[in-house]
Order: sequence, then structure tokens, then C-alpha cells
Amino acid sequence: MATSIVKLLRVVADPNRLRILLLLKGEELSVAELQEILVMGQSTISTHLSQLKQAGLVEDRRIGKNSLYRLVSASGESGPGPYQGTTSVVPKGSDVEEGALAPVQRNTFLDDLLARASAEIPEAAQDRATARRVVKKRQDKMRAFFDSMAGRLGKDYVPGKSWKSLAEALLRLMPPMIIADLGSGDGSFSLLLAQSAEKVIAVDSSAKMIEFAREQAQRSHVKNVDYRLGDMEELPIDDASVDLVFFSQSLHHALHPDQALTEANRILKPSGRIAILDLAKHRFEEAREMYADEWLGFSEAELESMLNAAGFSRVQVSIADKEEKHPRFQTLLAVGQTAGE
Repeated sequence: MATSIVKLLRVVADPNRLRILLLLKGEELSVAELQEILVMGQSTISTHLSQLKQAGLVEDRRIGKNSLYRLVSASGESGPGPYQGTTSVVPKGSDVEEGALAPVQRNTFLDDLLARASAEIPEAAQDRATARRVVKKRQDKMRAFFDSMAGRLGKDYVPGKSWKSLAEALLRLMPPMIIADLGSGDGSFSLLLAQSAEKVIAVDSSAKMIEFAREQAQRSHVKNVDYRLGDMEELPIDDASVDLVFFSQSLHHALHPDQALTEANRILKPSGRIAILDLAKHRFEEAREMYADEWLGFSEAELESMLNAAGFSRVQVSIADKEEKHPRFQTLLAVGQTAGE
């Protein structure tokens, strides 16, 4: 949809709206988080966001009772991952108002404007620093949930975690290998992989989960699992050191799943493989509170697109399992491969 240049200029003329756009260019944020960063009232923030939405510059997605706001891409498409514009333009002869900007023109104009605003607005640097702390609080809340679940997660119900889907994935793999289990939780799956793997590197952001997993491995006399505390988006693993990366019902907990997949590509050897078991896109909003889910699953197209964007080839995505009980979660199985030497 084309945007009127007059309307666009009127909206971005306000310094505070520029500060909001600069923040949303880097991260999805809620009204409450923007309040904390900008030290403004809720009604003021909401008014600014409403005007930015009307101008087609920002959009929101529901997270339980709240909404996260972000910049609108030139294509108008949304979903997990970076919100990069495409090269869409207004076709010749289309019925748009004179002086309007096509989406790609609007984004180019906005990128140039925000680059200059970042240098000229005195609060911009402090806003970015505060935003990092605010987002870290969100991550800490998720970690606190898993800390509280250490030792119980495997005993309680976890949506999409079925032996059928795990078995189907394992049949496609060729042991022995060095395997990275990312978002390893209590380590149960790492122990399963360790039976045939040369080595398993289990990474989780919860210190208590790592502690519990280590104790479980010791009780089982398993010595080829290396437990490491770390984030899926910033892995404590060397480049090109792993044969297989596995995400088992963990990718939907990543704030930026596209970054987690890029990290997975980095640590894989040439012709290394990735396997993902995760929930298909659903509408069970309670999962956000019950299981600390950041994303309500992914569609097959979204997962395939993210894997391709992260540099994987030979990508295959399919439904591996369908649950019978409400809310009838479905499990996606995705595999891919890094480039060879």
C-alpha cells in the first residue's frame, strides 16, 4: 500500500515518534517496555503508536494480554525473523494518490531518516542501552520459569514433545556424530542422543536446568555429554565444530529464532545437518504463561523460509505428529544442511 509523503512527514516530524521508530527498528517492544525506556505515560505512548500505525509504519502482534510493536516491512509481511523490506513498487497505472510513496520507497526514505535521527537525537544512545536492559528482563523472566521447572519438566506435560516425532527424526540421522542439543532443558534428550553420538554439547540458558542435567548424566554414568550454560542466539560453541544441530521443542522459546538458526549454521561443519522439532503454528494463547512460549509455533512456510535465510539448503519441513487431545498440537519436523567445502 502506498503512503502519502505529506502524511509520512507529518507523523515523523515529532522527535518522540522518531525515538519510538528507532527503538522498534532494533527490537519488538510492548507499550509497557516503551514506557520504561522513554519514561512517558501509557496514554502518550499509545497515542504515538496509534499515529504510527495509521501511517503504516508500525504493526503489532498479540502476546497473551499484551502486544509487541515493530516496524512494518516494505512487503507488509510479518512473522519471526528480521523484518526486511522487499523491492515491491506501485505498478504503472495503479490507482494511488499523487505524491504517494511505494512501500520500498517509503522504507528507503525511512531508513535514511532514522540513520540521521540516530545521530542527531540526544536520547537515542541512552534509549538503545535501556532497551537492551528491558529485553534482558524479558529473557530473565523466561529463564526464571525454566529454573522453577528444573527436575519437573520431563514429568509434566510439554506440548509437542512426543516419542513418535523424536523417533522419526532420529531415523534420518547417521551416528556417530558431534551433536549440539540447543535449548536442552533437563537433558533427557541429550542422554538419548549420547547413546550413539561421539559427543553431545547440551546448551541451555537456565543454570538450574544445566545443574539438574549434569546430575542426571552422572547418575546414568554418561560421560560424552558436555553441558554448557548459554543462549541459543549466542552459542558458547566454536565455529564449524559440530556435525548435527538439534532443536527439540526449543526454537519457539527464542526471542529471535532467525538468529538462533544463523548461530546453528555458524557452529556446523561443512555439509553439517540441522534437525528441528517444534510446534506447528497454533492459537493456544495459554502456552505463553504455562510454558513461557515466545512464539505460538511456526508454519511450515515460515520455518522453511528462516532456514533458507540462515544459509541452509536441502530444507525439508513436514508435520511429524498430531495430538488427539485439545488443543491438538501438531509437531513440525524440519531438516537442512550447510554448504559443503
